[in-house]
Amino acid sequence: MTDTSKNALLCPNCRKLISSDEPRCPYCGTLRPGSKLKNNALIRLFQSPAQFIKTIIYVNAGMFIISILLSTKMINVSFNPLTFLSPDSRSLLVLGATGVIPIDHMHRWWSLLSANYLHGGILHIFFNMIAFRQIAGLIIQVYGIHRMFILYTLGGIAGFFVSYLAHTNFTIGSSAAVCGLIGAALYYGKRRGGLYGNMIYRQIGGWTLAIFIFGFLVPGIDNWGHAGGIAAGIAGGLVLGYQERKKENRFHKTLAYVAAASTVVTLLFAVTSGIYYLYFA
Repeated sequence: MTDTSKNALLCPNCRKLISSDEPRCPYCGTLRPGSKLKNNALIRLFQSPAQFIKTIIYVNAGMFIISILLSTKMINVSFNPLTFLSPDSRSLLVLGATGVIPIDHMHRWWSLLSANYLHGGILHIFFNMIAFRQIAGLIIQVYGIHRMFILYTLGGIAGFFVSYLAHTNFTIGSSAAVCGLIGAALYYGKRRGGLYGNMIYRQIGGWTLAIFIFGFLVPGIDNWGHAGGIAAGIAGGLVLGYQERKKENRFHKTLAYVAAASTVVTLLFAVTSGIYYLYFA
């Protein structure tokens, strides 16, 4: 009796069980579904929304831990929640904080991406990751997982670019990227309309108002980054479309893979160059 289980796999596109020898998936038409290129770890990660959201949270947490470990000052372990476990500015700078100082004086344009994965304290990362987890699930539902990550990445880059144009010297945090998702949700709710669309628009609109009120009341909040992220999310929602009008296609997937690969390369470079600068230069 022949064991055929070794010749079976899940189609990387539609996730249905097929033979690894199929030249084309009989369910969705994907060419060469058994190709190793189409079954690598990155592509598989995009096929599990829950795991993908966790991975982004893990990467943010990992970068926060690294920034703590690379801090040259004594870590603040007071019971003040605003300063508890805060990395120093030097470690954040070498790991890819952005703004006028890193870009104009150090020519670190890549920091527009890396800064989205850095945080200034335990409360900073905690609230950003809570917000990301809540909004990411909605965006995956209405836009798809690939467009969600495109919106997250471009929202962060655009938000920090607007912040740079507004002459912010030094800034970090994933809130600009999260605001990219918020902007996309605002666009979807307004564009879709109806009971469901209006409910989303009102709820996310309330979040947006709260973000800006908080930003004006609390010093040190990058309101320019938030505004830029929301604007980029609205524009991204318009250009990329959402599931009810346009299903995710090869262009969306390719752009998401490029964004993911660029993020991995940028963060690896930030960590290795940061360690070299702090300990070997």
